[in-house]
Amino acid sequence: MVRVASYNVSLTRRGPGVLLRDIRAGKDRQIGAVLQIITRVRPDILVLSGFDYDADQAALGAFGRALKKRGVAYPYIFSRAPNSGLRSGVDLDGDGKTDGPGDAQGYGRFFGAGGMAVLSRLPIIASEVQDYTAGLWRDFPGALKPRDALGRIFPSRQAWKIQRLSSTNHWVVPVRLGPGRLLHLLISHPTPPVFDGAEDRNGRRNHDEVAFWSRLIGQGGVLPPFVVAGDLNIDPLDGAGRKDAIQGLLSSRVLQDPAPSSTGAILAVRRQGGANLTHRTPAGLDTVDWDERKGPGNMRVDYVLPSADLKVVAAGVFWPPPGRKAARLVRAAAKGGTRHHLVWVDLQ
Repeated sequence: MVRVASYNVSLTRRGPGVLLRDIRAGKDRQIGAVLQIITRVRPDILVLSGFDYDADQAALGAFGRALKKRGVAYPYIFSRAPNSGLRSGVDLDGDGKTDGPGDAQGYGRFFGAGGMAVLSRLPIIASEVQDYTAGLWRDFPGALKPRDALGRIFPSRQAWKIQRLSSTNHWVVPVRLGPGRLLHLLISHPTPPVFDGAEDRNGRRNHDEVAFWSRLIGQGGVLPPFVVAGDLNIDPLDGAGRKDAIQGLLSSRVLQDPAPSSTGAILAVRRQGGANLTHRTPAGLDTVDWDERKGPGNMRVDYVLPSADLKVVAAGVFWPPPGRKAARLVRAAAKGGTRHHLVWVDLQ
């Protein structure tokens, strides 16, 4: 059996090198809570979102060593440069400036902010990774171009010419299960479909980033067995965003939805109320705890979707009910910024 997990750890700091410093110091409550959550779930393959990237993978290496000290060893790690914080020199968000975090190829205050990574007990075949991170949005077939009220491409044709599709990364990462057998991880972390205007730039981009996987699978760009994993930043029924791309993945005949759930998420909705009471996605499937008073409330945005040929043994979301000792870990992680919960699926 192989346990595959996706976890947006929100381990992004104010500048390069700060995350490495905090991991090495061993005193950060958020980092400590995240480490404990991972050691409780003990996935064989762990997809991380929201983890600051550095070229030497120093922070990722330190994180792996911290897990090893806690009894969970990941001898194989993988990460590559994301688009987040990659300066474009062009006004990409329409604010009249060219050097802000929204003018990077993916939102970020510095290069590598909130990147992605994979930790694995099984061998990662890095030489065979398919990396689509540098692909241009305009080259995606049927791209949903953002336009202003007059129908002009937003914010400019110059921006559209150089804008990449991936907010962070799009990777196909092969992991060796055994002799002659690979499991491909289809990993991405699209932009949230909010924080824009009527042009719906982020909403359209999120849609196309999610739709990228349906197109790649449909064209035979990756063969089973595979798993689509990551924080896709879109709920299939609730909140902002264009739903057809995520709904297409969830209803695909070549994928299956194990519907990971938790009792903690159900109880959270009953306790919090607010926006949660209007949601249509079953509360037990929620993976993120956003503010229900000023924000959209709890939603399902983190996914582990295996190909249909794989046998799902079990699935869940690490969201312990209040009163359990493990619930304190979730609260400690949330105080540091980790509003997401780890999602896992066991595959035979």
